[in-house]
Amino acid sequence: MERLNVALLGAGTVGASFLKLLSERRERFQALAADVALTGILVRDPSRERPEWVPKNLLTTDAEAVLRDAEVVVELMGGVGRAFELVEYALGEGIPVITANKHLLAEAWDDLRPYAEDGMLYYEAAVMAGTPAVEILSGALRGNYPLEVHAVLNGTTSYILSRMEAGHSFGEALAEAQAKGYAEADPLFDVAGIDAAHKLAVIARLVADPEFPWEEVRSATRGITGLKAEEVMRAADAGTPIRLVASLYGEGGRWRAAVRPVKVPAGHPLATPGVQNALLFRGDAVGEVVLTGPGAGGVATAGAALADLVRLIEGYPGHSPVPAPVPAPAAPFTALEELG
Repeated sequence: MERLNVALLGAGTVGASFLKLLSERRERFQALAADVALTGILVRDPSRERPEWVPKNLLTTDAEAVLRDAEVVVELMGGVGRAFELVEYALGEGIPVITANKHLLAEAWDDLRPYAEDGMLYYEAAVMAGTPAVEILSGALRGNYPLEVHAVLNGTTSYILSRMEAGHSFGEALAEAQAKGYAEADPLFDVAGIDAAHKLAVIARLVADPEFPWEEVRSATRGITGLKAEEVMRAADAGTPIRLVASLYGEGGRWRAAVRPVKVPAGHPLATPGVQNALLFRGDAVGEVVLTGPGAGGVATAGAALADLVRLIEGYPGHSPVPAPVPAPAAPFTALEELG
């Protein structure tokens, strides 16, 4: 049995769920001849109330102490500033990093890309939470020339839109999503489409171009804040519910990315119910592949991070971007009805 020292950065909703799953799956790691030991849990406030299974004696604000003996870093704190400093330090020291931080991956990619190409960065949990989009796009589908990708990547907006279909205003639907824990107290990243754009940037680098620029995705992003309940209800009644769709497609011989509300035919894989996520990939060899599953939630996201830890222990490298730019098709196959 080999001891593996793991540093955990963050013990919020996802971090606490990760700790619970780690405790419940000790036998799985023992079967891999791995004795996973936490070097510490980095938090902003150790006195904050947390679930009873979070080991209070390991909570600390001392990043140096947590990282000192770490052999693997699991970053679940989110954001770019402090998270980037710690992740970059760990990678620079040759310590592999598991992260769910799509914000970091999208906006600090120029610095992180060399480590991803070296197999040191694991980030299944960054896109669609527990639904294995990253693994499939960076692995099983690499035998295809991609033709297009369309995805519903933010369950919060889908929930809000489904409530607006029932006649609720945007404000009422948002308040309900916050009360149910689907939306944060500050929901800007969700409703403005930025969360979906972060995830689309990750997808674009796995599928089309390892240098796909974040600014290009951000500039083509529009959220749902301008939609009226009447417009959403009319679209649903006409059999074309509105969803916030992230797309990667060819136009004029180059890859384009966009996040925006579109009308989706009822019964289409992207006409998702509730907070469900979905991704539609079209490739020249495989045709159409659809992934659906939970795209949010502490347990689902933590499960993906834990899967990455298993992947690392089994000796597999992290998720690498596509090795070189892939030629873009001249035009998209799927015509989604854009809103004005």
